[in-house]
This record gives sequence, structure tokens and C-alpha cells, in this order.
Amino acid sequence: MASKKQYHSLCRWTFNAGKGGFVPGDIRPAWAGNKLDVVGIISLINTKIRPRLPEHIELGFEVHYDTEIDEKSAPAVADALVDAKMYLAMITPGLHSHFGYGGAGSLDPSEREKSGAIGKRTVDLAYGPLKKAWHPHADKAPTLVLWNGSYGYDLATPAIKQMYQNLKQSVAELCKYEDTKGAHLYWGIEPKPNEGHPAMLLPTVASALLFWKKLKEEFGINIEKRGLNKEFGHSEMIGLDSVYDTVEEIDNNAVAHVHLNSQGYQDGVTLGGPGKYDIDHGLKISGINISIASLFAEAKYDRWYGHDMQARSYDNETQGLDRVIRSILSWDACQKAAAEINLAEMNKALSVRETGRVEDMMRHAVVSAHKHFDVMYKG
Repeated sequence: MASKKQYHSLCRWTFNAGKGGFVPGDIRPAWAGNKLDVVGIISLINTKIRPRLPEHIELGFEVHYDTEIDEKSAPAVADALVDAKMYLAMITPGLHSHFGYGGAGSLDPSEREKSGAIGKRTVDLAYGPLKKAWHPHADKAPTLVLWNGSYGYDLATPAIKQMYQNLKQSVAELCKYEDTKGAHLYWGIEPKPNEGHPAMLLPTVASALLFWKKLKEEFGINIEKRGLNKEFGHSEMIGLDSVYDTVEEIDNNAVAHVHLNSQGYQDGVTLGGPGKYDIDHGLKISGINISIASLFAEAKYDRWYGHDMQARSYDNETQGLDRVIRSILSWDACQKAAAEINLAEMNKALSVRETGRVEDMMRHAVVSAHKHFDVMYKG
């Protein structure tokens, strides 16, 4: 039987020459910005990554406005996506590139006004020249992601309350603006505890869920297609349980988009984990990720899985591409292993406290996932 279609999106920001700072900024010279533009990245994905993937995987693309795509470049990007049979899966206003004083929640009214204008231009671009690159099925429409990277502060003052209120007002205005365009986009707040500020508004899944409920109560915002960009790694890096976060998101019908990655530690091989910075490894096979895959399957989530990841600081271009392929196949393997778990048997064992037996079931699922990966990777 043919496998059910899966929707995986790749991020423009993965394809960089090197991060710089404490690690090389030029380890992948062919991916330098003056040599590889967005159209070139789409071609690279189509020619170097797609042929190594199973046929049931459809590909999408993710971008920041206006650092990675803007009004000038959007028509060519849309044409390239259509030609490559790829789709716009996610677009986000890159406020963090412009504003360091709270962005949409800023206490500076000028900054708040400018960030609102960037948000509206992001919506305009999605509905304008990029519309031709949307998936033909409405339930696969792109997600407008609001990453909280600019909603930050570093002073503990009572004014944080006003920042939070400003953010509610700003996001409500942007929601109403998108409603006038047709309300076809999905929306996902991407919570994160830090980066690029010591403290952030909307740091956790729970705070983002509450935020949407407040927008509905205070501003009458329809939140039917407005929820979260579920980011595995952000739960991990703050030491929270990404499985329980998933339960909360599903319970509130709030999974709009998913960012797959691993911060390390949970696969027993890769270093990282709670208390570390945002490492953005590709998705790794683990019991935790198989559990999340099972929850998504039970909830019938059938939208985009984005690979929010970075090539490692020692990878050349070929190795960087291989990281992306490994991440996609690892998630596919986790899904296959999750489908093999007998949940009725697991629940029965837990009801009589046979937890060792349940550990064995999850251990066997991890082994199975690795076997699935090996078959696909050698493919």
C-alpha cells in the first residue's frame, strides 16, 4: 500500500554559509548570500534533496519577510516554487531583524507602529505575488508565524504588563487586517523562553494558548485557525516536556504548524538539552519524538512539518544537505514506528502497572524507527 502523503517544509535560513561568531562564518562558501539567492535555494532543494526522499513527501518552503523575501524578489520566488512543484508553507514577519525594544509589544509607540506595518506587508505579500505558490488544498494554506523573538525585555518592572497589553492590541489588529483579505491563512505563535532577550513575552505553550483566548475575549478575534507553531526544541531547551506540550496544543485544537528539530541529549548521542542555547539540530529519532508522532496521528494532524534546523558549524555543503535529508527521514521513521505501537495493549499494561513492559514497547519502537530510517536512507 502506498504511504499517505506527508507535508514537509524547508527553511530558507538553513542554507547559510556559516553562523559566524564563535564558529566559522564561511564553512559553506557556495551558500554565501551573494552566490545563492532564494530562487537558487529552491532549485538546490529540488535537484539535491527531493530525489533522495520518498515519493509520498510533498515539499514546502518557509521565509522571513523582509530579510529573505520582499516585494521585489517575491514574484521570482513564487515562479520558482511553482516550477519546482513546491508550496509556500510558512511566512513570518522578521521583526527581530529590525526591532530590539519589544517590537509589536514595544513601549515605544513609533517602534510598535513600524512593526505593525511590517506585519501587514507580510500579509499583503502572502496574498499578493506569493498566492500562486499556495497549496491547492485550503487546509494546506500557509501559516503566518509570529515568532516572539522581538517581544523581549531585560528589565524587571511593572511596565511588562503594558508591554503584554500592547502585544495583544497589535496582534488583534493584524488578525483583523488578515480577515479583510479572506482569513485563509493559518496562524501560529511560536513560544520561546529567550533569544534575543533574557526574557520574552509568550515564553511557553501555555502562555501562547492563554494569549489567543484573551484575544478572543477582549477583541472578539476568531481563533479557529489561530494557534501555535509547535517547536519541539523550544520546549526542550527550557527543560519542559515536549510530549505534554503537544497534549496541551492538541487538546486546544491549536496546532497550526510544526517546527521539527532536536536540541540534543534525548537521542543519547547528540549533546545539548535544557539550559543550552538554541542548537537546532535536525530531528532525531527518540522515544519522545515517536510519542509525539503518535499523538499527531491520533489527532489527525495533516499539515506542514517544517524543519527548523541548521547545518553544523563543521559541515560542508554536501554534509549540510545530508542533514536536511536525515531530518526528514527521521521524522518519517518516527511516524512509521508510532503506527506500529499497540496503544490498547500499552494502556492495558499501564492500568496494571506493568511499566517495564511499556518501556520495552517504546524501546522496540525506537529500534523499529532506526530500521525504517536505514531502509529509506539507503533507498
